[in-house]
Amino acid sequence: MELPYWREIPVVLVEMLTCDFMQRALVVGLLGGIVCSLVGVLVTSLRLSFIGPVISHAAFAGGIISMFLGYNPLIGALIFSLVAAGLTGPLIDRGEINPDTSLGILFAVTIGFAFLFMGLMPYAERTEAYSLIWGSILTVTNNDLQFLMMISLFVVGIIALFYKEIQAIIFNREIALAVGLPAYWIFYGILFLTGLTVTATLQPIGGLLVFSLIITPAAMSYHLTDNLKHLFIISVVFGVFSCWVGLFLSYLFNLPSGATIVTLSAVIFLMVSVFSSNKVKDLKIVKGDYK
Repeated sequence: MELPYWREIPVVLVEMLTCDFMQRALVVGLLGGIVCSLVGVLVTSLRLSFIGPVISHAAFAGGIISMFLGYNPLIGALIFSLVAAGLTGPLIDRGEINPDTSLGILFAVTIGFAFLFMGLMPYAERTEAYSLIWGSILTVTNNDLQFLMMISLFVVGIIALFYKEIQAIIFNREIALAVGLPAYWIFYGILFLTGLTVTATLQPIGGLLVFSLIITPAAMSYHLTDNLKHLFIISVVFGVFSCWVGLFLSYLFNLPSGATIVTLSAVIFLMVSVFSSNKVKDLKIVKGDYK
């Protein structure tokens, strides 16, 4: 791999910004970085980090099955991700075994379905199926972009509208229920928001990589603050920064874009973990201004 001269970087940057596919990729990075980071703060604060890979692989399985049946993969991905989100709630609340065990079984079932139907597909169609694993942010279509934009606006709007209630549930779901808040509805709403987010980012980012964009920015934020508003802001900044800089580095050095974004995000997380003076807070105790 031939490294470019540093003085050529501004030229490469201008060239990158003039490409239509890179402009769409940057918008996807902005929207995906925002919505994944916001949802990541919610699931991490509720100690539900493992829900990310469960729902992402359920969406992947739904997309594969939908393609096998000749339909748009987004249809199957949306159905399977919402079903998985609906199943995880009872598994967490009323399961007789450890929630992680239940989620692990659901994870294994969804990934098994995905590769079973992928194996049944004609060989020529498997290339598109593999794109659901790794994503293809550089080949995102206008329809994908519009769908992601709608989901992003919806997720941001719901979080803003129910911010106080969400904050109370993060602090203590039982107390929130005792004072009359619809704690269970909001809890399940967070699960469904996660399903929508995974579905919207499945094709551009990929079923395996979207989990990193959901969890890593939120995990980084906990090294810097325990205020919920600040967690949201810092997580979004980290998420968008990782997407944009990762895209630039992948274009500059001809690297896979998704893997570059995830690797950069992990490197930033490690640096923050090492050099931050704050220890990770108890994720169930998040300071805020809830009254």
